[in-house]
Amino acid sequence: MAVRRIEANWYDYPQYYDIAFADETRREADFIEAACRKYCRFPVRRLLEPACGSGRLVAEMAARGYRLTGFDLSEPALRYLRRRLNRRGLAARVFRADMADFQLPQPVDAAFSTLDGFRHLLTEAAAARHLKCVARSLRSGGIYILGFHLVPPDAAEECTERWTARRGGVQVSVTLRVVSTDRRRRLETLRVHLLVRGRRRALGLRHVFDFRLYTADQFRRTLARVPCLELCDVYDFWYEIDHPLALTDELSDAVFILKKRGEA
Repeated sequence: MAVRRIEANWYDYPQYYDIAFADETRREADFIEAACRKYCRFPVRRLLEPACGSGRLVAEMAARGYRLTGFDLSEPALRYLRRRLNRRGLAARVFRADMADFQLPQPVDAAFSTLDGFRHLLTEAAAARHLKCVARSLRSGGIYILGFHLVPPDAAEECTERWTARRGGVQVSVTLRVVSTDRRRRLETLRVHLLVRGRRRALGLRHVFDFRLYTADQFRRTLARVPCLELCDVYDFWYEIDHPLALTDELSDAVFILKKRGEA
């Protein structure tokens, strides 16, 4: 089968991005619920996901009975999410917005961003604006569950991850490679290749993009710019709610529990 090859933003192909990360959905959703029970002193009903992408978690949490709000910059991803919600008979408020410049008509109980979306904000100012927007969107005592990769000081400059996922008759193979790292500018360039094979066609997609780098101390300094958010605990991508971790240079897969100061 001949492979049609394109250069494109992989976030604009949400049907394939969704397949690639679908196996993470249940564990992430279970952890979101566990964190809300542990850190919020009130029943959590209203949830927000910035940069929600294909909406796998928006749909999952809506199916569990929560009231969801999600936004993203990718119109294809938002269209995919709206179709998914409609197909499953679920409701959520979905709109287009920038992570660093958004507001909600009323506060939510908790927010979550589990998989490196935060690192798309390439400057310190944009990262701080995002955290301030989230803080304004939370009720007092609400939490933000923020997951992304830290860079230990001894981390390799280049690395590659590969995995394959399937749904129905579609197979998606992902190769994600760090092709350059600039610690002074705090930028890393990634190249992702998707190889999608269906029953009748095959697609090869290539996307190159930048992420902002964070060590543990660098994130502490960013968080210090938003004093209304306090760091409660840190976990890794094993999502073991009874076993918070120390925020040290050894931690690479980090999930931060940030709480808006104030009583419930």
